[in-house]
Amino acid sequence: MSGQARGHLAMLLFSALVAGSFSLGVMAAPHIDPAALTALRFWLAAAIVGIAAALTTGLPRRALQAPWRYLLLGGMFGIYFVLMFEGLKTAQAVSASAVFTLTPVIAGIAGWFLLRQITTPRMALALAIGAVGAVWVIFRADLAALARFQIGRGEAIFFVGCIAHAVYTPMVRKLNRGEPPVVFTFGMLIGGGLLVTAWAWSAIRATDWMALPGIVWITLAYVSIFASATTFVLLQYATMHLPSAKVMAYTYLTPSWVILLEFALGNGLPSAWVLGGVALTILALLLLLRDDAPAPAPTPQSP
Repeated sequence: MSGQARGHLAMLLFSALVAGSFSLGVMAAPHIDPAALTALRFWLAAAIVGIAAALTTGLPRRALQAPWRYLLLGGMFGIYFVLMFEGLKTAQAVSASAVFTLTPVIAGIAGWFLLRQITTPRMALALAIGAVGAVWVIFRADLAALARFQIGRGEAIFFVGCIAHAVYTPMVRKLNRGEPPVVFTFGMLIGGGLLVTAWAWSAIRATDWMALPGIVWITLAYVSIFASATTFVLLQYATMHLPSAKVMAYTYLTPSWVILLEFALGNGLPSAWVLGGVALTILALLLLLRDDAPAPAPTPQSP
């Protein structure tokens, strides 16, 4: 299997794992401060990835060069996670996941500015179709709300976080200096953990951890193991083998996964009109996958 094929497989699994954090996040968000949850999430994920790195590639000393890279990348993901859980206090899981599907457009723009990655006409068409589908779901197929641009507060907050997530993707390729994905992920998690902990220290101390309901701990375990440690490694790997816009294209599958999860949890299905928007996001994904030009090889950088 080629590196590109493994990159696609990594992002398919990534999209499924990310979807679970939306459904669980909606249930857990009202019970804990988003920054406090994110700080603990980073440290638990760092412990898991650190053990994995020690048992596989090891932690080479050269990975310690330019530690500011890990602080920068960790800060970006810290912003994303904090704003995600803040947004999920009021946003619905499906509409929040639709906001997440706007990241490929932003990633494509960031990829051009940072790496001069060119978006082909087919990719541009796919991104446009996906964006239309996402907006349709975000506004719940309500033309009046769309005309007034009446977006929910939770969706607006989460959109800011998605900008940080999208810029993170090309930044990984720009800042990586040959470190294995698991090592680079570990550094990013440590950097993010330090920054978010410093920001959320008062909230962490004020949280009555023993009084939290079980759904918070279930969500924390899931997002730390699957939606953090695992997805970070998958994302790091994919960004080294696929263009930024194509990596983020797999976010178009997230609303579909979320709809299936919400249905399994007994929350029903969205209206047929809303499902039409989801269908557009799937069409966008298929168009992006057809445009399978070889990704440019990462440019070697001296230590």
